[in-house]
Amino acid sequence: MGSFFKSCACVRQNRCSHPYSIRYRDASGRQREETGHATQQAALDKLTKVYKEKRSTPRAQADLKREIGKQRFGEYSSTWLTRQRHYAPGSVRTVRQVLNSQILPVLESRRMNTFTATVVDDFIMSMEEGSVGLAAQQNAFDTLKKILLDARRRGGITEDPFEGVIPPEYTPRKIDIPSLDEIHELKSASSDGLRLVIDLMSGCGLRNGEAFAANLERMVADDVYRITEQIEGKMRRRAPLKHRKFGEFRETPMPWAVRESLLRYEKEHGTDANGYLLRTQRSPYWAHTTLEYQWGVAKKRAGVTRRLTTYSLRHFFASNCLTRGIPITDVAEWMGHRNINMTFKIYRHLMPASIGRAAKLLNEGL
Repeated sequence: MGSFFKSCACVRQNRCSHPYSIRYRDASGRQREETGHATQQAALDKLTKVYKEKRSTPRAQADLKREIGKQRFGEYSSTWLTRQRHYAPGSVRTVRQVLNSQILPVLESRRMNTFTATVVDDFIMSMEEGSVGLAAQQNAFDTLKKILLDARRRGGITEDPFEGVIPPEYTPRKIDIPSLDEIHELKSASSDGLRLVIDLMSGCGLRNGEAFAANLERMVADDVYRITEQIEGKMRRRAPLKHRKFGEFRETPMPWAVRESLLRYEKEHGTDANGYLLRTQRSPYWAHTTLEYQWGVAKKRAGVTRRLTTYSLRHFFASNCLTRGIPITDVAEWMGHRNINMTFKIYRHLMPASIGRAAKLLNEGL
């Protein structure tokens, strides 16, 4: 069942105050050792509990845990990625790129049941020593965490490999926000399709691919636009929203100007059989190359020299919301951010002086 003992050098160990340690094999067959048991009975009670847990674990389940624990990280990460059926093709490519460039060169051959907090700390340190940027460090850490926690949930890793680990923290650089005049200049120099994309991104906070999927059916109210999918920008095909599965959606406020832009485009260009607005001569959907080319042409025609990208239009949407006192929690939800901490890091400086404003409001109540 296991053994208990003391590691001290006391002559009469049964009377000294040093704690008891226990040694046993868990359900995956790995030998474990614990200390900190004040009495012999406490050590025995823990061994009895472990024994009962092993007896109650079906043999097939124990064998599966042992098999997962013996797998190399490279093999496990490959099977893990194939199980992420909710990932869009773009997300799969991104994860595979992070694995190949940052994680596998360091951890590919390590057995899953040998991952500990020390191993994870050493991995973070190896990225720091390799001068990997903080954004890439955080992406690699997040991917590694998903894979290892999946293995732990399935019983292949017995200890929490992230206990006490301080993750790399990426602080986004200063963002470039276009002015309203610049947006109007860009729209005046744009094609009708790009003008619609600009309106959806700056007015509703849509991502590029989400704007490519513009559809009148998504106007669920006069002032609400429902975002249900995106057009994957390289493969030109429909895909679920980022961080979501097919069938999941989010809704965002739809200003009057955006509503009119959608209706005007439909009136002048029509839709396809499924109600989609944007298409090209060669494809039923827009792609990133379409957007990049048209954006570059519009910037040149409008005389906009600042380093603005189409993503800057999302920054304008956030700025427009926050400077008008809309709660950042709402902004994060409308923009589809999975973690509000990232929204706060990027846009905190755009919020009105919260403390000063609060003091004035509190004073009115006194």
